[in-house]
Amino acid sequence: MKMEEMREMTNEELQTRLEELRIELFNLRFQKSKNLLDRQDRPRLVRRDIARILTLLKEREKNQ
Repeated sequence: MKMEEMREMTNEELQTRLEELRIELFNLRFQKSKNLLDRQDRPRLVRRDIARILTLLKEREKNQ
């Protein structure tokens, strides 16, 4: 997900997306441990999206 798309979302939507990504990352870790991971780059992409969302939420909190 791109930063422009995230900026258009509300804080509640971002929190929901953050929860979904954390659950996905949790499941990807299990898949990796059992060598069932289809895309090896997916955990890295999920972690980056999580970081983007957290950065955006902190930025909005600071500006208020």
